[in-house]
Amino acid sequence: MLGVFFLIILFYLLNQVIFAAYTKRHPFFDKKKMNLLYLYHLVFYGIYSAYAYFNLSDSKSYFKFFEQNRLSWFGLFGTDTAFIHFLAYPFYELGFSYDMLMCTFSWFGYLGFVYAYLFFREKIPVKVQVFKRFDLMTLILFFPNMHFWTASLGKGAPIFLGLMMFTYAIAEPKSRLPILFLGSAIIFYIRPHVFLFVALGAVMGYMSGREKIALWKKILVYICMIGAVYIAQDKILGVMGLQNSEDIVTDFEQAAEKNAEDLSKAGSGVDMSSYPLPLKLFTFWFRPLFIDAPNFLGIITSVENLLYLLLFVKILKKDFIKFLRKSPSMVKMSFVIFLSASVAMTFVMSNLGIIMRQKTMVMYYLFFVIYYYLAEKKFIRIKKLQKLRERRIKEIEVAV
Repeated sequence: MLGVFFLIILFYLLNQVIFAAYTKRHPFFDKKKMNLLYLYHLVFYGIYSAYAYFNLSDSKSYFKFFEQNRLSWFGLFGTDTAFIHFLAYPFYELGFSYDMLMCTFSWFGYLGFVYAYLFFREKIPVKVQVFKRFDLMTLILFFPNMHFWTASLGKGAPIFLGLMMFTYAIAEPKSRLPILFLGSAIIFYIRPHVFLFVALGAVMGYMSGREKIALWKKILVYICMIGAVYIAQDKILGVMGLQNSEDIVTDFEQAAEKNAEDLSKAGSGVDMSSYPLPLKLFTFWFRPLFIDAPNFLGIITSVENLLYLLLFVKILKKDFIKFLRKSPSMVKMSFVIFLSASVAMTFVMSNLGIIMRQKTMVMYYLFFVIYYYLAEKKFIRIKKLQKLRERRIKEIEVAV
């Protein structure tokens, strides 16, 4: 426990160094809010640790692996689970206990929220309130389910960090190249198939955004992303065991059906195989919803899912398609990543527990689209009011 306390203080001090660097680059950076978010995230580290002691948790398997195996660090290097072993092994060799490794990975997850905050605030300077009184940025940052699944030893924390690093860096790739490469590497080595969606979103966003981007830049992004996917295709297809497939579509359908059947046998299984696509997506995005909550955690998640649903309803307007068509590249990128990843995951997910955990990877992209849409509508309203005031002032001056 003393080691965990030491890490909490160490990470707090490291946070201040990171905050100082980003405050110089971004005047909007709110250190007070980020420090509060750190304390909030630590609460979920404690909650998840307590949960893991009394329930099955992948974090225990990762730690037991080190106790039962003696391998060289580079001998552990690989994708998926192997990369988590590779990432955690140096800390284990330094003498980190299970709780200390949990705390370390929890900090990785927290840094993901810092990069999410940077991305949102840099691209959306307008403050938006929802449900009449709540600041949308604060609400998004403090959603409990997002913190719960990014506060432990496992894939959730680092993949979230990698996704948010990539998203923040791709907005200004030239000046943030190291962050872009590091974020891309983390995504690819933990979940190669998610890297496919991210690359697809980046290409689609850059190609169709409303900003005037030099043709050579678009071509460079296209070549880099498509080239990376081509080079890594065996790893990506290997996730579903399709690297040697001669009929990828048919084999994918069979593998997805088998995977869904295996997952549905778990206690919180849901038979989604017969669902139409819209219902599959609804299940992935917004369930459990109270009546199908598998446990107390599911009830808490249901409250959050209800908020997700209420936020989603805000973009179900006639002008949303028009907004999306004319939106900037980052909005289109976020929408493509969110939708493509969601569609793919619905074919292999049939367990509410896994759905609750997996969707943390993509929900922030939906939140960004919603936030940008609401901010743009607010900005248009403000501009109209300003013009109306100016017109009235002129009318008064003429009358006088």
